[in-house]
Amino acid sequence: MSIQFYQDNADDFFEGTVNVDMSNIYQHFTKSLNDSALILDAGCGSGRDTKAFLDMGYYVEAFDASTELVSRASLYAGIEVKHAVFNDVDCTAKYDAIWCCASLLHVPEIDLPDTLSKLANALKPSGIWYVSFKYGDSQREKDGRSFTDINEQRLAELVSNLSNIEISSTWITEDNRPDRDEKWLNAILVKR
Repeated sequence: MSIQFYQDNADDFFEGTVNVDMSNIYQHFTKSLNDSALILDAGCGSGRDTKAFLDMGYYVEAFDASTELVSRASLYAGIEVKHAVFNDVDCTAKYDAIWCCASLLHVPEIDLPDTLSKLANALKPSGIWYVSFKYGDSQREKDGRSFTDINEQRLAELVSNLSNIEISSTWITEDNRPDRDEKWLNAILVKR
């Protein structure tokens, strides 16, 4: 359902997100990264964050489930963005960091444990993992997209099922887009 939304609305989504200032969140994510870190931008959307991390000097791989966004993100970021979904991530201890900004929120709650386990497996020991969800405790549909909203308790329950991942910090932000009044749960996870 959500993928079709992004296929049908790729131009509007790209234009509405590519210039959003995310520097306040980048600071939380990058402060513990080495200069040569390899980051996976999982569900990269417009490619905004892929480009930002490349501009900071990091190595970045990125994917998205929408072919329309893959083509726009590839052009914008200047790298080959792969067409893939979370379940296609099958590597082990490859990435120093994983960035899941507003992407895991489209995974149905019942599938989140397996998806998180795959991503955790792809992260190196001591790796950093950023996740964000719209703040809440329900599953819902809106305008052709499905959302799994997460609060601190639900995140703690999900992470407790991952034997080698712990929550380093959580914080709530307002949407960085000026026309939105939604709250987001942000979290930095670390792999032991």
